[in-house]
Amino acid sequence: MAIKGIEGLSVADVNIELSLGGKFVVYQYCISVLIMTFRRPTDVYFIKAGESAIAKGLPFVLLSLAIGWWGLPWGPIYTIGTLITNLSGGNDVTAMVIAALRDDT
Repeated sequence: MAIKGIEGLSVADVNIELSLGGKFVVYQYCISVLIMTFRRPTDVYFIKAGESAIAKGLPFVLLSLAIGWWGLPWGPIYTIGTLITNLSGGNDVTAMVIAALRDDT
């Protein structure tokens, strides 16, 4: 499982951040190619306490706005969905990541 944002952090550091309000988040992006439209999840991102989850999702908002909307009929529908998800801070997957990490040990 690829988790971005935990580089250089120990397990104790991650646990401290989680106790302070940190979380694991997945964003979405939308890409349209000719008549096909794809909505895909990103890697898992670790959002430290005090960091903006919305700011981390902005690159995926911009990507979807640039190349996601024009595939009909799903381009606009998927693009709006990804915008709503990313501008609300992404999908919180903290519980699933913690459960998966416990199963790995």
